[in-house]
Amino acid sequence: QVQLQESGPGLVKPSQTLSLTCTVSGGSITTSHFYWSWIRQPPGKGREWMGAIAYDGDTYYSESLKSRAHISRDTSKNQFYLQMNSLKPEDTAVYYCNARHISNMDYWGQGTQVTVSS
Repeated sequence: QVQLQESGPGLVKPSQTLSLTCTVSGGSITTSHFYWSWIRQPPGKGREWMGAIAYDGDTYYSESLKSRAHISRDTSKNQFYLQMNSLKPEDTAVYYCNARHISNMDYWGQGTQVTVSS
């Protein structure tokens, strides 16, 4: 059973950079055909897929966020990361990491609240 755990700061100031870590256990982030995503849910809104890093290291981004977001990984730590710059108050959301296999196996972290405020 794959388990994911998000970590990062709960409060970030506008214009700063957000850095989040997803620590994966119960499976390797290099396992074939797994895609490791960041997804967020602003208050009162639906979930938004932000981007993903694939098992082979390829990255994919939402068109609306690709100029600000960067996803990377450390295979030795079995972690993947989100960095997003130029934060705005509207980036306030619960941020989730997610693992999905092409067979539709789907795993979620519990989510971490990020508030952008001065």
